[in-house]
Amino acid sequence: MTMTGTPSGLLTLEHGLRPPNLPFREDETLEEVKAVMLQLAAGQRFERLGAIVQEHLFTGGKRLRARLALESAVALGGSAQDTIAWAAACELLHNATLVHDDLQDADPMRRGHFTVWMRHGQAQAINAGDLMLMLPFIAVEGVEADDQTRWHLSRAIARRAEQTVRGQSLEMTLLSSGMLDWESYAAAARGKTSALMALPVHGSALLSGRPPEEAERLAEPFCDLGLLFQIQDDVVDLFGDKGRGERGGDLREGRVSALVAEHLRLHPTQTRFIVDLLETPRDQTSNEAIDEMARRFEGQGALAAVLARIESVARSIEEAEALSSEPALRSVARALIERSLAPVGHLMEKHS
Repeated sequence: MTMTGTPSGLLTLEHGLRPPNLPFREDETLEEVKAVMLQLAAGQRFERLGAIVQEHLFTGGKRLRARLALESAVALGGSAQDTIAWAAACELLHNATLVHDDLQDADPMRRGHFTVWMRHGQAQAINAGDLMLMLPFIAVEGVEADDQTRWHLSRAIARRAEQTVRGQSLEMTLLSSGMLDWESYAAAARGKTSALMALPVHGSALLSGRPPEEAERLAEPFCDLGLLFQIQDDVVDLFGDKGRGERGGDLREGRVSALVAEHLRLHPTQTRFIVDLLETPRDQTSNEAIDEMARRFEGQGALAAVLARIESVARSIEEAEALSSEPALRSVARALIERSLAPVGHLMEKHS
């Protein structure tokens, strides 16, 4: 297995998509994006729900979708400054899905902090997520563009949000429906994660003057980037640290992960054993059971097979025809590939 990128190249991506040779001050611009998000959360007057959303936003995060919106705009000949409101819209939508996801999965921690539902209860977590689903459309009002472009931006938000919710719903039914195969897993992952990786590029292309059809075409390879991030996230959940306080959250939640799908492809006779584990209530799933599954995934080939899938998806993105005429945008995609591989780089070297 050949690893995409080099260890030194990966290190340069710790605080951004690319080394700091950007035509704008990234840190300052991201602070402007954050300010827009906080202002939108506050609304017209101070009230509790806005404060809850602001509290969640202050927990940080990589701001990956905001960075992607800003860099894509520059790569396509646009302006990062003119993309701030759009970057805020993408981040708000992403954070809405995180709040709802934490509630659905009963995750107590995110980014080293208690999740919204743990701090404020389930009902307020639903409200906070719902508010952040609506705020991106308000953010679009602040985009410097003509009405038709703003309409296309709003349409893109609605369509990508729809795909995300459908993907989340599909993922939640994989186990109960017996859909444990790789194709079903990938369909759910593409819906849940890919849409919100394509959205920043889609909108930035529109703001850079590209026609709607071309904007969608340029965004399409970034759907595979969403799949790539989801697969590596599944690996990190068991063989890394997601900052959620415990290892193997996917297994504890009964989630059909990339590792589960690949393991059952290789060892279908173990289906009953794994289904029984996934159906065990979270508070009854022992650390010993998680450790046993980690040993099986690594020792019986699933981990190596998933890492090979990661490399295959990464290669397909780099070779995407849509990016062949946009070398600057391809560079943004390549940097994202390297960033996604960074948390699993040591595993890819070990299993090469």
